[in-house]
Amino acid sequence: MNLLKTALTFDDVLLVPAHSTTMPKEVSLKTQLTKNITLNTPILSAAMDTVTEARLAIAIAQEGGIGIIHKNMSVEQQANEVRDVKRFESGIIKDPISISPKATIKDIFEMQQRHNISALPVVDGNTIVGLVTGRDVRFETRLDEVVENVMTPQDKLITVAEGTNMAEVR
Repeated sequence: MNLLKTALTFDDVLLVPAHSTTMPKEVSLKTQLTKNITLNTPILSAAMDTVTEARLAIAIAQEGGIGIIHKNMSVEQQANEVRDVKRFESGIIKDPISISPKATIKDIFEMQQRHNISALPVVDGNTIVGLVTGRDVRFETRLDEVVENVMTPQDKLITVAEGTNMAEVR
């Protein structure tokens, strides 16, 4: 029985630059990570607390890779990180965290801090009536003031219909 196999190191291989008729966009880097997960780009981030949380996982996913959220946090925090990644889709947040027009400035500050966000759609039932951002409340001292008095109303927002092509948006 022969157990020896050919093994190579980087020093054993030399790639000589040459002309190619293959264009970079014609090359597929797809790889099968698991039975059910295919990556378009073989990039996977480390599950380390100094490396991967929602922000990096989103950025890597946008490039076709995958970010593995670290577990050096509570289960609830892990779930929130994963939820943030899953809700983000090409700059569009599906099912965004929203606030009522009758909520207070104090409620805005609490939600911004809890979810690490700066803007909240203001929703009355199923209808968007405005948007409130950190700029709207930055210097606000009246914590009992209602959102509808400080928000940017819907008629002053630039919006597009759902399903609009991103190229049209730009």
